[in-house]
Amino acid sequence: MSEQYWVIGGIYTSTEFDALAVGASEVKLGPFDDYAEAKAVWRAKSMETVDDAFARFRIEKEHHAEWWVVGGSYTGTDFKTIAEGGEEERIGPFASYEAARKIWWEKSSAGIDDAYCRYRIDQK
Repeated sequence: MSEQYWVIGGIYTSTEFDALAVGASEVKLGPFDDYAEAKAVWRAKSMETVDDAFARFRIEKEHHAEWWVVGGSYTGTDFKTIAEGGEEERIGPFASYEAARKIWWEKSSAGIDDAYCRYRIDQK
């Protein structure tokens, strides 16, 4: 069986994107057989809501094993080389996107004043 992808999101109560707005329901589009197809739908859906700061959509791979928060302090804003010759920090695994997102938010918020600090959520 090939991998399948979903575009998931909606309108949230805040830019923390942790609770759907009152009366809103989560949108789940798919499945898509390849990432490129899902990305095209994600892009279209994101552009539909580009003026709504409370709208967010993401792509999820069906049957993903785990989520990781990855990042740290880099030597430049190209975010390619970790500062001081270290390695990227890997936090996880998390069983759900929401659990990883909570830690991502904490780490990203802690480094908000550092232009060389960046964290992302990776799916493995």
